[in-house]
Amino acid sequence: MKRIVLVLLFAIGFLGNAQTKSELQKHYEDFYKEMRLQGDVSGVINAITHLNVIAPSKERKDTLAFIYANDNQHLQALNTIGIEKNVADSDLAVQVKAISLKALNEPKRALEHFEILYQRVPGPYLAYELADLKIQTGDIIGAESLIEYGIANAKDDMKHPFYERQQPYEASLKAAFYHLKGLNEFNKDKNNLDGAIALIDEALKIDPSFNLASLSKQALTAKKEAAKTTLDKKD
Repeated sequence: MKRIVLVLLFAIGFLGNAQTKSELQKHYEDFYKEMRLQGDVSGVINAITHLNVIAPSKERKDTLAFIYANDNQHLQALNTIGIEKNVADSDLAVQVKAISLKALNEPKRALEHFEILYQRVPGPYLAYELADLKIQTGDIIGAESLIEYGIANAKDDMKHPFYERQQPYEASLKAAFYHLKGLNEFNKDKNNLDGAIALIDEALKIDPSFNLASLSKQALTAKKEAAKTTLDKKD
């Protein structure tokens, strides 16, 4: 008899806990919807974090990491899903790892995740990210093929954001590829300043307001003038 009573008490307690968990999950699902409606990022993060504790889900974890990354909380995003290369990751998880590692100035680690994305769905935007990272990491040949692909496939209406100004702006994606081609040409041969400048001029013909290309041209022109001054002194 005592044993039956104990079993009944355990069963009642278990049902009570299950009901409480179900009620909590419903509460945070409703809370999540309300925070989304209000555009409250902190509230959305709070709701998904609680839901992940109550009912863990890889999809929710990926979503939480994406929200962190989209809010420029890149370290928190990577703490949520890790930085390891995993071909079984969802597209969303790979994208978060790629953009967050790039934002945290980890180009080599970011590169491997952008490569996974590019293998899955190649396109000019991903080709640009890869070419830029390959230039940063010294892979001149790898960058060259991606740049040629980008120039051939970037449409006239495609834009890329840039942030070197206080106010972010967009420039023509095709112009951005010519800018990278100029930088890559300079990396191949530091003496070929005319060739690098000519390619950046191509970028500025396509998009005269492309500020980063203008800055690069100024830097390369200054190098050319400095080299000429040095030669003149030797003569």
